[in-house]
Amino acid sequence: MKKNKSMYLSIYEHIRDDIVAGVYGKNSKLPSKRNMADEYGVSVITVEHAYDLLAEEGYILSKERKGYFVIYSADSFFEVASKDEERKNMIPEVKNTSKQERDNYSKYSGRFDNNEISFPQFARMTRRVLSIYGEKITERSPGFGLEYFRTVLAAYLHRSRRIEVDYSRIIIGSGAEYLYKMIVNVLGRDIVYGIENPSYEKIAYVYKSEGVKCKLLNLGNDGIDSNALWKADVGALHITPYRSYPSGVTASASKKHEYLRWCNERNAIIIEDDFESEFSPSRRPEETVFYLNHGRNVIYVNTFTKTIGSFIRVAYMVIPENLVKLFIEKLSYCACTVPTPEQYMIAELIESGEFERHINRVRRRKREEQSGLSYK
Repeated sequence: MKKNKSMYLSIYEHIRDDIVAGVYGKNSKLPSKRNMADEYGVSVITVEHAYDLLAEEGYILSKERKGYFVIYSADSFFEVASKDEERKNMIPEVKNTSKQERDNYSKYSGRFDNNEISFPQFARMTRRVLSIYGEKITERSPGFGLEYFRTVLAAYLHRSRRIEVDYSRIIIGSGAEYLYKMIVNVLGRDIVYGIENPSYEKIAYVYKSEGVKCKLLNLGNDGIDSNALWKADVGALHITPYRSYPSGVTASASKKHEYLRWCNERNAIIIEDDFESEFSPSRRPEETVFYLNHGRNVIYVNTFTKTIGSFIRVAYMVIPENLVKLFIEKLSYCACTVPTPEQYMIAELIESGEFERHINRVRRRKREEQSGLSYK
């Protein structure tokens, strides 16, 4: 285990990898916290933190007075549910969801909460950028975005999401919808795009406006229904693993690995829309599908609209190494649609540490709200 990493995270990763590899099978009981602490030479509290993270991400389940049991199963997606179970587990389509239910979800998810960076912070960073860079902010940005911004973003992704990529694999664009269009231009219009049903209405709208055929895949209670996923003849799968809107469904650990097995067996592409996951109340950021598959055949998309403010129309995507050449070939004519001053401003927010402090404040508040404590 790496010495420069918190021990509980190292233990978490080691046990998680053992679970995925089948060392601990489904329904098997993990060693007690005390036995595990003795094995690793750490405190029981350290092991408890690791077990809590595994439980939060859906790998294990704590049973009172009995211990921790594995609920992850690599082949659980081959189990075929009965029609009654299937209907029971399906999430209602948007058109059948009442306004009250949508409003309740909005409040619960925080999607429309005021989690934006404060105006004084934004104004201070704007003045700082003007002071430091001067006339450089008037220079034209390269097509995929400023090298400085993309380098800072690559370092942030490594720190916060364990995504290790060179800046050259990051593309900047004015909003996630704009990036979806770029993806279509690269992957082509001959393949069918699979989309969660229900999902944020603009996703299907953008794909259809680009002239591609979309296949709606019904959501179950932990992600796209397995029967729908494996029967669908699609070449690209657009997923929102964290709190898909408007259903609020979050993909379980088993489901994320199922997506990857489907992707690798079909030689297909996954478009991972990671909107809002930075604000997960979990003590550890959500595990991305991109990270789990080491970036192979997964395009990771995220935006600063939620984390900084609705007034910011800046998004980015991280592309798989095997698609870099194709992206350059297909998009070399594109000009960057994000103004240079905005790129410098966001880069400075991240580089100064203010962006991550803001994220941590919001996440801490959500944890305290979840536990019923007041936030100050």
